[in-house]
Amino acid sequence: MLTATYILVSLSVEQASIRMSLLAFQKYMQVQLRQQSQLSLAQLQYAGDWLSRLYQGGYWRKVEMYLIPAIRQAAPRADGPLDGLLNEINGLNHAALESINVVQQRAGAAIDHSELQAEQLCAAIDAFCAALLQRLEKEERELFALARKVIVGEAWFAIAYQFLAHDARAQEARRGKAQVLPFVLPVPAPAPGTPGSSADATDSATAANAAADALPAAPQALRARA
Repeated sequence: MLTATYILVSLSVEQASIRMSLLAFQKYMQVQLRQQSQLSLAQLQYAGDWLSRLYQGGYWRKVEMYLIPAIRQAAPRADGPLDGLLNEINGLNHAALESINVVQQRAGAAIDHSELQAEQLCAAIDAFCAALLQRLEKEERELFALARKVIVGEAWFAIAYQFLAHDARAQEARRGKAQVLPFVLPVPAPAPGTPGSSADATDSATAANAAADALPAAPQALRARA
């Protein structure tokens, strides 16, 4: 059905946008961490805030808002494959949330700023991005296929109407707002005795600009939720 194809293509575009944002954020933070021998509390808070924004943004996706509820409604309540798949997706969400908690706890405790801390922050960011990228892949390979199987007829038209209304609201909300680039911040000054790297600065700017048009609108709330 053409309507189902339109919906799934629209979702794939949304998924690609989120994937690009995650990869750009990951690249930007890796570049910044390579430039620093020590981390400031502000850097930890910045990383924690952006991890939370990207995590919360997942709940505003069309997949979460419209497709999953439609699958739940169309599939039998005791559908084993659906429950198992959603449990796996929720598990990946929780894994990403744990990475956010690690960063926020370290920022709150203001622990000793050391190279080990920078390595741990980089590892937490990598784990966060890996979990959400795996979630996107699982949704595209398994959830979309399940949607084609269980959603039929008029239900696809209802979802398409929801998509159109969603896009209209988003476009209206953007009209009065300036587009803010997600990761373009002044490059932190190198720590005393640590030379800066112009090549790294160029890499970070390139990574940030690559995601400028791809980042979905971040929600107002910055606190992560399970």
